[in-house]
Amino acid sequence: MRRSSADTKAVILAAARERFAADGYEKATIRSIAGDAGIDPAMVMRYFGNKEKLFAAAAHIDLKFPDFSAVPRDQIGARLVGHFLGLWEHNEALQVLLRTGVTNEAAAERMRDIFATQLAPVIATLTGPDQAPIRAGLAASQILGLALARYILKFPPIVAMSRDDLIHWTAPTIQHYLCD
Repeated sequence: MRRSSADTKAVILAAARERFAADGYEKATIRSIAGDAGIDPAMVMRYFGNKEKLFAAAAHIDLKFPDFSAVPRDQIGARLVGHFLGLWEHNEALQVLLRTGVTNEAAAERMRDIFATQLAPVIATLTGPDQAPIRAGLAASQILGLALARYILKFPPIVAMSRDDLIHWTAPTIQHYLCD
């Protein structure tokens, strides 16, 4: 039974997501991903060109920001932290991207792209366009630092904290960056 081009790409991407999550970027290979997908490695190269492009496609992440216009201004920091905690807890691709982003330029570029195309525009609606890049960068540094400590490095005190405690401790900083 032959698959359509779209079906083949979907199978490759699913296998790539699983392999990158299990092995990380550096250890995952085109050959292992193709094997997981049950196809020839040349097909992976045909559809994606190289490992970096495959990773970028597999790491496509929609942050699905809520509409903050209805959120009381003094609760935006807490809502944003809560939103990101939910993403980190339920989206393994974000963890893979963070883990590999510190050592791989393609992954780091993907993180920067997500920052520029998804986070910064949301922040611009809260702060205006002039200060949005700086404020978004500061907010991202806090969110990424929290994610690194909790989900990647697994610092025991941070891992042990409840979601409510994490929001309680980090929301004021995010609130300051976005609304002060």
